[in-house]
Amino acid sequence: MDDGLEALVGSRVSKPLAKDFGMRTVADLLHHFPRRYQKRGELTAIDELPIGEHVTLVADVRDVRERKMRNRRGSILEVVISDGRGIVTLTFFNQAWRATELRPGKRGTFAGKTSMYRGVVQLAHPEYQLDDPTAQAFDEIIERGFADPDDPTAATPSTGSDERRRAQAREWAERPMPIYPASAKFTSWKIAALVATALDAVDGPDDPVPAEVRRERGLMGYAEALRLLHSPETFADVHRARDALRFTEAFVLQAALLQQRAAMRATPSTAREAIPGGLLDRLDARLPFERTGDQVLVGDDIARDIAGEVPMHRLVQGEVGSGKTLVAVRAMLQVAESGGQSALLAPTEVLAAQHHRSIVEMLGPELSAELMPTLVTGGMSTSDRRRALLRIVTGDARLVIGTHALLSDWVDFFDLGLVVVDEQHRFGVEQREQLRAKGRTPPHLLVLTATPIPRTVAMTVFGDLDISTIAQLPSGRAGIESFVVGTSEHPRWLERAWERVAEELSRGRQAFIVCPAVVAGELEDGVAASADEAEAADNERGIAAEGFESGGDATRTEKPFGPGPASVEQVAAFLRASPLFRGRTVAELHGRLPSDEKDAVMRAFAAGRTDLLVATTVIEVGVNVPNASVMLVLDAERFGVSQLHQLRGRVGRGEHAGLCLLVTSSEPGTPARGRVDAVASTLDGFELAQRDLELRHEGDVLGTAQSGGRSSLKLLRVVQDADVIDDARAVAGPLVDADPALRSVPALAAAIRRLHDAQREFLGKS
Repeated sequence: MDDGLEALVGSRVSKPLAKDFGMRTVADLLHHFPRRYQKRGELTAIDELPIGEHVTLVADVRDVRERKMRNRRGSILEVVISDGRGIVTLTFFNQAWRATELRPGKRGTFAGKTSMYRGVVQLAHPEYQLDDPTAQAFDEIIERGFADPDDPTAATPSTGSDERRRAQAREWAERPMPIYPASAKFTSWKIAALVATALDAVDGPDDPVPAEVRRERGLMGYAEALRLLHSPETFADVHRARDALRFTEAFVLQAALLQQRAAMRATPSTAREAIPGGLLDRLDARLPFERTGDQVLVGDDIARDIAGEVPMHRLVQGEVGSGKTLVAVRAMLQVAESGGQSALLAPTEVLAAQHHRSIVEMLGPELSAELMPTLVTGGMSTSDRRRALLRIVTGDARLVIGTHALLSDWVDFFDLGLVVVDEQHRFGVEQREQLRAKGRTPPHLLVLTATPIPRTVAMTVFGDLDISTIAQLPSGRAGIESFVVGTSEHPRWLERAWERVAEELSRGRQAFIVCPAVVAGELEDGVAASADEAEAADNERGIAAEGFESGGDATRTEKPFGPGPASVEQVAAFLRASPLFRGRTVAELHGRLPSDEKDAVMRAFAAGRTDLLVATTVIEVGVNVPNASVMLVLDAERFGVSQLHQLRGRVGRGEHAGLCLLVTSSEPGTPARGRVDAVASTLDGFELAQRDLELRHEGDVLGTAQSGGRSSLKLLRVVQDADVIDDARAVAGPLVDADPALRSVPALAAAIRRLHDAQREFLGKS
C-alpha cells in the first residue's frame, strides 16, 4: 500500500497521476473512490433503443469527424457507430483527442443516455471500452441479429454458446459501473483499469480496524470493502463496502486526533496559577457587569487548564458578541500573575487595533501600566516597532496583541506562556505553530472562533482540542432584525432600503454599508467572484463545499452606483451625492488602506464622528460600535453564510435594536438566494451553521485554511455520519489510552502515517 505508483504503472503514468490527483502511492490510488455508479442498462439493438434512458450496446466505429462550434469557442467530435442494424452518433465536446482511440473499424461496448438530435439517436459523452472481451464474444451474435434463445419462433436460432455469451453480456450490463473523478489525461475508464491493476498487485492490505470491532458492527473487512467498492457485483455491494470504509475513515481519523492529543499531553508546560487578590480579582472588580453563566464556566475550565503542567489546547466557540474576548483577557491575566506573557494573534490590523484599545479600556490605567499591553502590526513606523519589540523581549509587555507581524523572526518573547488565536479560520496551523515555537516551553493555546461549528465538524476537525461553547449573550442588548431585499422581484426595494438607513441616521444612529469590491471590478480578498462561488468564503472556516449552480448575478439589476459588484469607491460617491444623505459624513474602509489610516477611520466611526461607514469585510469580526444600529449588505449573494452572520453581528451590540438589510439580485429558489434567506431566517449561529452544512453537502472538512494544504474526507460526511463519528471515537479512545503508540495495532498506525501530507501537518500542529 505504501509503495510508490511508479513501480506499479511506470513514471510516464505515475507523474501525471501525481500532478492531476496528488496520487503518489498505491494506497492513494485505491482510495480514489468512485464518485457515483451507473447501471449500464440492458444490451440493446440500435434500432430498438429507447430515448431518454441509459443503454449499453456493442457496435463498430464507422466514421469520426470533428467540427467547430458555431456560437462559442471549441469543437465537437462526432463518432458514428453501428451494430449492423442502425447507427448512433457519439458526441464529445472539446475532446478531439478521443479520435486517436475511436478509429473506424474499432469495436467496443458503449454506455450512456440516449437523446435525439436532428433525427439521429445520440449519446453525449458516453462511457466506452474498446476491444472489450465481452464485446468480442458477441461478434457472432451481432452478425446473426440478436436472436432470443428462449423464443422458439425467433428467426435465427441460437446455440448454447450464444446463450452463455448472452448471459455474460447481460450480467456485465447490469453490474454497477463506477464513475471516477477524472481528468483530461485520465478518463474514468482509464482510472478503473489502473485501480484493477493495483487491486491485483496488493495482496490483502492489512485492516486498520480490529477484527472484533468489525464483527460487532457487522462490517466486512478492509480488503474486501476496497475490492467491492471498485468492482461491485451489485448495488448492495456498493452500500456494504461504503459502510465499512466510512467507519474505517472515521476510526483512523479519530485515532490520529486522539493519538496527537495524547502526545501533546505528554509534553510538559509551565503551570500558571492565579493568585488570590491578584490581577484577575482586580480586573473582575473593575467590570461594570456580571459575567454570564457560560463565561464563568468556560473561564473556570481555562483557569484549571492553565494551572496545570499539561499544555492547554482549547477551542472556545461562541456567538458574535458573547464575550470571548473577556474570557481570553482573563486567561492572559492569569498567565501574567507569574510574569508570563500572552500573545493575541488577530487576522487584520483593524481588529488588532480594536482589541488593543478595548483591552486597555477594560484593564484601566493602573493595570495597563503594570501589564503594558503592546500592539505589533506590519504597518507600524520603525520607531514604534522598535519600542514595542524592546518591551516584548524584556518581558515588560505581558500582553501582546498583533497581526501576522508577531510571526516575524524579529519578534522575541521573554517568557511566552499563552497563545490566543482570534478567528482561527483566518490562520493556517503553520502560522499558529510559528508563534507557539517562540516559547521556551510549550505555551498554552487558546483558539477563539465566532463562527459556530456543528458538533460533528468540531469533533472531526478539532478532535485533539478540548472544546468549550459560550452560547449566552450578555443582557441589555436589543437584538437584531434581518430582512432580505430581493431586487430581482422587487426592484424598488433597494430605494426603500436606503430610506430605512436614513431613518436610522435621523435618530442619531450610525450605519455600516458593506460592499464586495474595493473599486469597480476589483473584489476584496475572500469575496466570491460570482454568486455561485460564494460558498468558498465558508471554506476558510474549516467547512468545505461542493459547487452550487448559478444563483444569479448582481449585474442583472440596474444600480444607481453602476453595474457589477458594488464597490466601496462607487457606493461612497453615490452616498455623498445623494440628497437622502445630504449633510451626513461618509468614510471608506477596506484592506488596502494604510494601517494608520484604517485605524483613524475606525476611531472616528467609534467616536460617532462618522455617520456612514462604507466598508468591505475588514469589519467582519471584532469591530464594536454600540451606536451602529443598521447594516446594509450589497450583493449579499457574493458572501458566504458565515461571512453574512459575522457581518450582521456588528450591529445591535448596544441598547439600540439592530437592523440588517441583505440586498440580493438572486432569483428566489436558487441556491445562492437560499443562503441569503437562511441567514435572514435565524439569529442562532449554531443552527445556521448546521443548516448551512446540510445545504452545502460538505466534502472537504479539513479545509485548506485549517490544514495549510490539500486535505479531504473521502466517504465520511460529518452531518449524515454523526453516529459513525461518535461510534468510532468511542472505540478509538480506550485503544489509544491503553496503547498511545498503537504497537498492538500496526495496521492502524500505518494507516495514520498514510494520511495525506497536509492532513498529517494539520494533525501535528493543531
